[in-house]
Amino acid sequence: CTHTKTLFLFCFCFVCQLRCASCGEESKMVYVTLNDTMPIKGSRGTANIVIKCKLCSRENTLNILPDTIAEYNVEDSGKFKVFVVFECRGLEPIDFEARSGFCASSTESSCNFEDIDLSEKEWTEYDENAQKPVSILELSHKFCKM
Repeated sequence: CTHTKTLFLFCFCFVCQLRCASCGEESKMVYVTLNDTMPIKGSRGTANIVIKCKLCSRENTLNILPDTIAEYNVEDSGKFKVFVVFECRGLEPIDFEARSGFCASSTESSCNFEDIDLSEKEWTEYDENAQKPVSILELSHKFCKM
């Protein structure tokens, strides 16, 4: 991701495609949010998402580790940075879609931009306070096992 004169803040909603570790079945894109929790069958625990595999019927879980959510700022521009960690049991994320719900703050002024739609992998706006354009360009991602 490259950007000009913005501080990139990530929202708490992630849209991911998941793969079952048992059989390899791939899900459709699913929304995973920090605020949503579901009970885990046969356990007293909960997870941010619980998915039963359509092929092998295994129940798989994913939790967002809240302390790992980080900002992506001007100093990070052009580099990959870990901005969230998922605890996955029985599945793995294989794709991510940046959609709406992102926020950015200008480093040149106090201007905040909310509900940014990154589905096109770029965003451009004008900072009225600083009288300069701001943008997020060349958005890309990768998953790393931790």
